[in-house]
Amino acid sequence: MTDIKLNSVSRRGLLGAFAATALVAAPTYTNAFGLLKGAGDIRRIRMYSGRTGESIDTIYWIEGEYIPEVVKEINHFMRDWRTDEVVKIDMRTIDIMAASHRLMDVSEPYMLLSGYRSPKTNAMLRSRSRGVAKNSLHMVGKAADLRLQSRSVAQMARAAAACASGGVGKYSRSNFVHMDCGPVRSWGG
Repeated sequence: MTDIKLNSVSRRGLLGAFAATALVAAPTYTNAFGLLKGAGDIRRIRMYSGRTGESIDTIYWIEGEYIPEVVKEINHFMRDWRTDEVVKIDMRTIDIMAASHRLMDVSEPYMLLSGYRSPKTNAMLRSRSRGVAKNSLHMVGKAADLRLQSRSVAQMARAAAACASGGVGKYSRSNFVHMDCGPVRSWGG
């Protein structure tokens, strides 16, 4: 596996070294909204891609600010792996993913199945499946399809829905959850 990492020593790097001790126990579902709105001083995202072999485990928010160089790494990580196109990922989606991860009290990284999808990729997938939206939020960097081995689709969907900050789709047959920063809604089974 290829790891995406930063090699510079900085305030962010030093905080990252102590991230495990800085992160507190997972908040309850009632604290999810506060977590998204900045209650945490540190936000962290952990993912890997079976398609590219890459992984990312990074702190992307410190004391109310996104870290620009880390945001660029996340954008690259969540690119359309079929076309290698990169877009700016809406960080609200990453915040929902990170908050959901903390709510589930899990250390396992998400498996990213789909982040950004180019219109060409979306059209191809749509031709193969009725479950792919014509105007998918994946095409504008506002959605992710995720899986965890240690949590069920229902558990992941409950955590994402508790954030009350976007769309949550359950795809139990395919064993993944869709999270986006669009209107609050849910679907699937």
